[in-house]
Amino acid sequence: MQKFLLPFGIAVLASLGTAAAAHDESAHCDAVAASVAEAGFSDVVTVTCEEGQALISGDTYPDHDMMTGITGTNEQVPVPAPGYVSPVDLEPVLGSEPHTRDAALGVAINGVPIYDYTAGGEMSLDDLGVYQERLDTVATGQLDVCGGHAGRGDDYHYHAEPTCMIDAMQNAGPDAIIGWGFDGFPIYTKTNPDGSEIADGVLDVCNGQVDEVFGYRYHTSAEAPYIIQCLMGAVPDMRELPRVGPLVPADGARAPEPGRPPRGGVEDLVFSQDDETGERLMTYRYEGADYYIKYAPSGTDDCYDFESRTVTNGGELFTAELCRE
Repeated sequence: MQKFLLPFGIAVLASLGTAAAAHDESAHCDAVAASVAEAGFSDVVTVTCEEGQALISGDTYPDHDMMTGITGTNEQVPVPAPGYVSPVDLEPVLGSEPHTRDAALGVAINGVPIYDYTAGGEMSLDDLGVYQERLDTVATGQLDVCGGHAGRGDDYHYHAEPTCMIDAMQNAGPDAIIGWGFDGFPIYTKTNPDGSEIADGVLDVCNGQVDEVFGYRYHTSAEAPYIIQCLMGAVPDMRELPRVGPLVPADGARAPEPGRPPRGGVEDLVFSQDDETGERLMTYRYEGADYYIKYAPSGTDDCYDFESRTVTNGGELFTAELCRE
């Protein structure tokens, strides 16, 4: 059974917290803004700094391929979430223990939320140290070729290294920041910023290590947890961090049941979109039968006309106008 390195000792954390605090708020704001601008995402993401936070605003809907390669579909689809704001602490200080939640822990520089590697709700502190294969979104085929999928809020997010986003970055390289934890610490790819390999056992339980500039930094990795699985920085109130809620019926009717992964996985899943009409279509096969989810803007802001036949609803036709609240 795979185990992850447990967190640093409290004495080490205290010294790192001092180093991180020395990285002043203004410089941290500039670093967050630069990470977005230098990657070329300023046209889809805005960064503003106020009240000790860098606010990264976008719609969680990336300009790259989505859903391709998924076999363990949860029968959810990506729908833009306009106005999604990710708060990044501008005075990050490492705490004495990791923090977890059953939602985003950070944000990629293209505005897409970043989750831990599992798809099973919030991880306990005991869970963090032990690999959970049955909940691994990579091992169970739930992620697309870009490292993401749509969750129960029909929101697209990453659980593993955002490879398609990285390929599109104008400044792609080992020293490029690819995202930020909500605790204010940066996220890099699989190597150190100078391009050197990260030795086995260096990354802690949250997939991070000491950083000379920021005090601490996170990394992606080829093995679980793939990207951050917890926050090592002090977070005043995890309940205040952003979350994308499920779509709701425009007529106030009961919301549809969340999608459930069909047992054994599906075949030939394809997601497409028409840039002119805004229509999106996800098709797939399961046990010899064809299923689909089709949706397009309804004419009301942030609302979509849905039509689907899914395994979750027994292949019955479902139609509704669903909206972002």
